[in-house]
Amino acid sequence: MRTPVQATHVALSWLTVLPLPQPTVEMNRSTGASVMSAVPVVGAVLGALAVAVATLLSLTDLPATLIGVLIVATLAVATRGMHLDGLADTADGLGCYGPPERVAEVMKSGSSGPFGVATLVVVMAVQAVGFGALTEQHRWYDIGFAVAVGRLVAVVGARRGLAAAHTEGFGALVADSQRISIAVWTAVAVLAAAATGWDTDGFTTGTAVQAITVVAVVLVGGWLFTRHCARRVGGMNGDILGAGIELGVAIAVVGLLV
Repeated sequence: MRTPVQATHVALSWLTVLPLPQPTVEMNRSTGASVMSAVPVVGAVLGALAVAVATLLSLTDLPATLIGVLIVATLAVATRGMHLDGLADTADGLGCYGPPERVAEVMKSGSSGPFGVATLVVVMAVQAVGFGALTEQHRWYDIGFAVAVGRLVAVVGARRGLAAAHTEGFGALVADSQRISIAVWTAVAVLAAAATGWDTDGFTTGTAVQAITVVAVVLVGGWLFTRHCARRVGGMNGDILGAGIELGVAIAVVGLLV
C-alpha cells in the first residue's frame, strides 16, 4: 500500500457498502496492515452517516428510542452487518467450554446460539437507546464521536504481538500488524474528545474530561477484551475485531451519557 488515500479506499471498500471502484491492489498482509490503520477513518465516515440520520429523524415525531433503533439499523446495513455477525460468533465461542480448537469451531459454525443472540440483543439495545438519548439532547457530535471511537478497538486488536488464529481469512491479513497507528489514533481520539467540551457557552472542562475518559475506557477495555479472546481462540480473527467494534461503540455511548 503506497498512500493513506489508497489505504482508506480499500478500507471503505472492505468495510462498508459504499459504491466505490474496486481497489486495484494485491490483498496481502501489507494491504491488510494499511487497511487496519485506516479503520478509524471508516468510523468517521460512518459516524457522519449516523449524525445525518439522527438529524433528519429528529425533525419527525418519532420517539427517541425508535430513532436510535433506526440509527443502529442504518449502521448495520452500511457495514453489511459483519461486525454484528462477529459479535454473535465471538459471544458463542467465549460461552462454550473447551480448548481453543473447540472455541474456533463454534465461532465458524455459521449459526448463532442463545449466548450469541442474547449478547447481540443487549449490545444493540444499549446502542439504540443511547443513540436515541443523544439525539433527543441534540448531541450530534457525540453520536459521530461514539461511532468513530469504537473503531479504535479494531486497531488495538490488530496490535503487534497478537498473532492470527488461522492462516487464512481476514484475521490472517491484519493480525499482528499495528503499532504506530495505535499511538497516532489514540492522540487523535483524545483531541476529538477534548472538542466535546466546546459549546455556545464556551469550554466546559468536565465534559471534555468525561469524553477523554471514555476514550481511555474503550482503549483499555478493547486491549483486555482482544487479549482474552486471542487466548481463548488461539489468536485473532475478523469476528473478534468486529465484536470489539460493536462493544466499543456501546461503551462509548454509555460513557457519554453517564
